[in-house]
Amino acid sequence: MLDAIVQSARDRAAALAPQSNELVARARDAAPARPFASALTGPSLRVIAEIKRRSPSAGPIAPDVEPATQALQYVAGGAAAISVLTEPDFFDGSLADLRAVRSTVEVPVLRKDFTVHPDQVWEARAAGADAVLVILAILIDDEVTALLETAHSAGVAALVEAHTIAEVERALVHGAEIVGVNNRDLTTFVTDLATAEQAAGYLSDVAVTVAESGVSSPAGAARMAAAGYDAILVGEAAVSADDPAAFVASLQVAGE
Repeated sequence: MLDAIVQSARDRAAALAPQSNELVARARDAAPARPFASALTGPSLRVIAEIKRRSPSAGPIAPDVEPATQALQYVAGGAAAISVLTEPDFFDGSLADLRAVRSTVEVPVLRKDFTVHPDQVWEARAAGADAVLVILAILIDDEVTALLETAHSAGVAALVEAHTIAEVERALVHGAEIVGVNNRDLTTFVTDLATAEQAAGYLSDVAVTVAESGVSSPAGAARMAAAGYDAILVGEAAVSADDPAAFVASLQVAGE
């Protein structure tokens, strides 16, 4: 499944080639990016709440979600940032969802996608993204370098995602300033909060740390806070909550 998702991302990236110059120009003309890193730091755990319609593992989660309305509820609950899944083929996302969220809320917005080429970084910034996701598991080192350099040029933050201790060490070698540890195994889609807990000891020199996936309750948020993470990224549990604002608020309280 991961191979199919990545191939789809590479096909989408290749299709952007004729628009490369236009994307750069549009990104340069866009309003300045909002500060993503500083939004995720503070005296207590920060929450990045996600707009997510479906996933390959869970199937439909919130197929009829209205992104702007959902994002406003997240912010009302204290979300520090919003993540918007824009992958179209396996997650039913779109850049239209990102634009709708970015124009509605004042907090930073992360483009959650399988970013494999610099053109996608410029595309994200042109659409209003304040941060992009860089998944080490799907990239060789030269690609990581190119994406981080492009993110810097485009003025967007890069959330560098690791799944193993070896990938955390790769992130450090690349000088990543924001490192996310994904509790979801991308090959099995199984989540285990122990993944982030075990990686925490390797992140002491990282400016901002994020625990991704697997947090579905205040107890999970408390575990990630106890492990020392600055923020958590919560998708399925947040988007399917009966009261998204109250759910986000409960995670923050648990992380204090």
